[in-house]
Amino acid sequence: MSALSIPANPAAVTAEWMSQVMHGSGALPSGSSVASIEIEPLGAGVGVMGELARIRLAYSGDNGTSPATVIVKSPSPFETNRAQGVGLGMYEAEIRFMRELAASTTVRTPRVFLADIVTGTAEFVVVMEDLGHLDMCDQVQGVTPAQARDAVLTMADLHACWWGKVQSPSMEWVPSVVHARIEGLAQMWPALWMGFNAKFASSLPVGGAEAGELISANFWRVMNKISEWPWTLLHQDYRVDNLFFDPNNAEQPVVVIDWQGIGRGPGVYDLCYFLGGSLTIEDRRAHETSLVQAYHDRLVERGITAYSFEQLWHDYRFGHLTSCSTAVLVGATFDLANERGMALVDALASRHFQAVVDHHSVDLLSELEGGS
Repeated sequence: MSALSIPANPAAVTAEWMSQVMHGSGALPSGSSVASIEIEPLGAGVGVMGELARIRLAYSGDNGTSPATVIVKSPSPFETNRAQGVGLGMYEAEIRFMRELAASTTVRTPRVFLADIVTGTAEFVVVMEDLGHLDMCDQVQGVTPAQARDAVLTMADLHACWWGKVQSPSMEWVPSVVHARIEGLAQMWPALWMGFNAKFASSLPVGGAEAGELISANFWRVMNKISEWPWTLLHQDYRVDNLFFDPNNAEQPVVVIDWQGIGRGPGVYDLCYFLGGSLTIEDRRAHETSLVQAYHDRLVERGITAYSFEQLWHDYRFGHLTSCSTAVLVGATFDLANERGMALVDALASRHFQAVVDHHSVDLLSELEGGS
């Protein structure tokens, strides 16, 4: 932890504190300062685990490379959500990603001026680049097929960068798909499923409830099965709300944010989560084969050649069994605060369970040891 104090929320940020942040990051010359700030809350109902605000900065003296605006991220104002963030290690994981892994990750991430946390608590803060000039889509509405392709290619770059490199002692702090926390989630699934069903049963497609029951009974074995496939670094919340699109940058058209949920496991986990939840059902059905092919082609282009498309497609069908867990967990336990939060879970639930039904994913439970 640095010598800087950690504000409880964006509203507690002061001009003096921002001066210290900018000096500490090397962005502001020592003879200058932040004279005043304006705070603009952002994304009501978008961030389940965090609170965001845009800070407008006015400087006294030469501001060097310091920006006119930054984004400040603090923990969720809701106690239940903060407890989840601490219990799942999500807050600490994002800080460590920014400090230890971002520089080695070959995808665009925001410039970070400060990332700090009191270990083992929800007391953290991130001050980062404002990406408000880029395009951001709405998870509930979904991305366009063209945006989905850019996002999938960026995902493949992330996975190729870390392919086969994460099963080492230095990376053990990053939870895997068979981490004890995932086993705990699996044990909770029946209760979570009941809580989710009480609020969101109407979001499920025909066959979705039956699929949910089977996933509930087999989730831990499902996660153990996918852990047998090649590992890489996972974002684990790779969805449209965590992506910015830059139409003026052909080489890196996507900026990926919100690394609280990073993990280790098969890349198909992220692929299923994104395609299953960030496109409308109609667009996924129309474009997913070409998008999965694009992902595979990019892996091959980046040197990952021992993973056939046929194996990927099988794993993709199976992998949708894992993607429903976020909708169930969030829907059952989190304070969603407003209509937008409810709509988000509704979209995730309907789309992910429809993907399971469309791909007959539950049929692949027969591959588990001892059958389904």
